[in-house]
This record gives sequence, structure tokens and C-alpha cells, in this order.
Amino acid sequence: MGLLNRFHSIFKAKAHSVADRFEDPNEMLNYSFEKQHELINKLRRDITQVVTSKKRLEMQKAKLSTNIDTLEQQARRSLESNREDLARVALERKNMLITQIKELERHIGDVEKEQIKLENAERRLSTKIDEFKTRKEMIKAQYSAAEAQVKIKENVTGISEEMNDLGMVLNRVEEKTENMKAKASALDEMVDSGVLTDVTQSYSSGSTDIDQELDKVSLDSSVDQELTKLKAQIGKT
Repeated sequence: MGLLNRFHSIFKAKAHSVADRFEDPNEMLNYSFEKQHELINKLRRDITQVVTSKKRLEMQKAKLSTNIDTLEQQARRSLESNREDLARVALERKNMLITQIKELERHIGDVEKEQIKLENAERRLSTKIDEFKTRKEMIKAQYSAAEAQVKIKENVTGISEEMNDLGMVLNRVEEKTENMKAKASALDEMVDSGVLTDVTQSYSSGSTDIDQELDKVSLDSSVDQELTKLKAQIGKT
């Protein structure tokens, strides 16, 4: 279980490390900013639709108002023509139109309230987006500065680790050098004490003895020659 838990912890740590690399704060901030812009654009489209609906209702109201004026004139002319029945019909239609106009005004009032709510929401959201944009740029600048500091410190740490490795290598080489010097010194002591024979010195000594013998032979020959020469001189005398 301990080993499995350790593997699980290592896996989680690596997963978080990978996630951190993919979660670029700059991209996350830009994405949030884009989403807010999409939201406010949708809100503005809704406001446009509400305003358009209100304009339609106002146009209908204006048209009904024009019809009311026409019906009033028709009712007046009907009475002037002694057609009270026609005047009554015109006035009845006029009252129906007045009722419709009041209904339209009520709808227009509701639409205006909705428009006001949406416009207030748009202003609040626009202010928040401006604040978010300012804060976003500040955070991005702070993150970039922090990221640069981390990279510098990581580089410094890497250099320190490399220097430590070089230091260990130098220490190892110095240790081997000292060991080699100690070994050479020990061999010199063993040769001096006679435990080991220095082949080079022996060879050199042998060469010297031979030279001495040759010199001796040469000297003896010279002496013999001189003796013979002296004997010959004495014999002549």
C-alpha cells in the first residue's frame, strides 16, 4: 500500500504539473474577457429587440390615434347629415380603438420597464468589463514579471547545481591525484628499503661496471705496450 500510495502521489504531482502548463493565465484571462464581451453583446441585442418591439407598439398606437381622429370626423359629419346611426357606429369604433390604445400603452410601459432594466444591466456589466480589463492587464503584467523571475531563479539554480557537480568532479580528481602521489611515494620508499628493485637503476649500474672493465682493459694494454717499449730501449743500451 505504501508503494502504491507513493506512485499515486507522484502521478498526481505530475498531473498537476502538466495541468499548470496547459492553464496559461494569459489565455484564461483572455478567454474570460471574450466571454464577458459575448455576454454584453447578447445583452445589447436583447435591448435592440426590446426597443424594436416598443417602436412597433408605438407605431400601432399612432396609427390607432389617427383612426380615432378619422372616426370623430366621420361621427361629426354623420350628425350634420342627420345620420345619428352612422355617428353612433363611428363613436363605438372610436371607443374600441381607445381601449386598444390603452392596452398598447400598458404594453409599451411594460416594454419600457424591461428596456430600462436591460440598459441598467448593460451599464453595470460594461463597467465591470472595463474594470476587469484593467485588472486583467495588471495581472498579466504581474504574471509575466513573476514568470521571468522564476525563470531567472531556475537558471541560477541550474547553474548552482552544475557548479556543485563540477565541484564534486574536481574533488574526485584531486582525491585520485593525491592517492596516485601517495602510491608513488610508497613505491619509492619500498625501492629505497630494498623491498623492491629498481630495474632502471640496476640496468644503469650494470652499464657502469662494464664501462669500468673496458677502461681497465684499455689501461692494462697501454701499460703493456709501454713496458715492451721500455724493455726494447733498455736492451739496445
